[in-house]
Amino acid sequence: MATMKDVARLAGVSTSTVSHVINNNRFVSDAVRDKVLAVVEQLNYAPSALARSLKINQTRTIGMLITSSNNPFYAEVVHGVERSCYERGYSLILCNTEEDADRMSRSMETLLQKRVDGLLIMCTENNRPSRLALRRYPSLPIVMMDWTPFEDALDIIQDNSLLGGCLATEFLISRGYSKIACISGPQDKTTARHRLQGYRLAMERAGLAIPAGYEVFSDFEFGGGVTAMQQLLSLTEPPHAVFTGNDAVAVGAYQALFQAGLSVPKDMAVIGYDDIELAKYLTPPLTTINQPKDSLGELAIDTLLYRLQHPDTEPQVLVLTPELVERASVGRC
Repeated sequence: MATMKDVARLAGVSTSTVSHVINNNRFVSDAVRDKVLAVVEQLNYAPSALARSLKINQTRTIGMLITSSNNPFYAEVVHGVERSCYERGYSLILCNTEEDADRMSRSMETLLQKRVDGLLIMCTENNRPSRLALRRYPSLPIVMMDWTPFEDALDIIQDNSLLGGCLATEFLISRGYSKIACISGPQDKTTARHRLQGYRLAMERAGLAIPAGYEVFSDFEFGGGVTAMQQLLSLTEPPHAVFTGNDAVAVGAYQALFQAGLSVPKDMAVIGYDDIELAKYLTPPLTTINQPKDSLGELAIDTLLYRLQHPDTEPQVLVLTPELVERASVGRC
């Protein structure tokens, strides 16, 4: 493999001149530049990214730890992060944790050994890197996405899930529904707890009771939605509407209703959360709360890059505002 010294020798110039031509960071005459570029093409020379990263102490790579899931929400967030990295000249290294503590630790070490410039973490509170691992690299910029931090000083970007839970429930109430259930997500996620609190708050404000069995706890997966809806349908007095903790759960709820010979929204109104791409293609299209996934990814990258340039600024907590997306899964009671 050709080196910069080989290029310099054949072109009859110094290695520094070759470097200036390749990096375009200092004036070089057109004649010398053409000569160097001709040798570069002749030798098929490619600069070493590793050598450059060691020299400038930057790899222009971002690491991301994420809980592996069938939920399309995560894939859509990662897509937004990857696109934002590309637009800013960075590469993304993605590691799935599979909700496994050992895999989390090993993935964390792998990313740090690859000298990533910054780290994004999107995992549940009960499945996160240890403080010891993070404190070994105190200068590494870290942005937490989608959940509340622990004591370490880190930047956080999160959805206003309390507001989102209120919006979803209030919309059902505005359509005349009073027997409203909630399929909540895993309670080790702050977002799930806040969405449940938003549901409770809206019901309380409207003076509506929450009967026993109307709060069902599930994971954030398709199968969890099936099981949770079956549980609601087994009640002596099933609800007329349900707010699901995310769209994946809503998809599962659709399936359980279909299996029971029921239809949406005639027999059960359903409202989801996240506004994944699949939501608008369901039958009927799903009314949901839009969590701005592209903005989440873009803001995470911009916050990380800002932290790289301004390491001594105070940690930030940035909150995204959810919005209601009305489709056809909620009728009028």
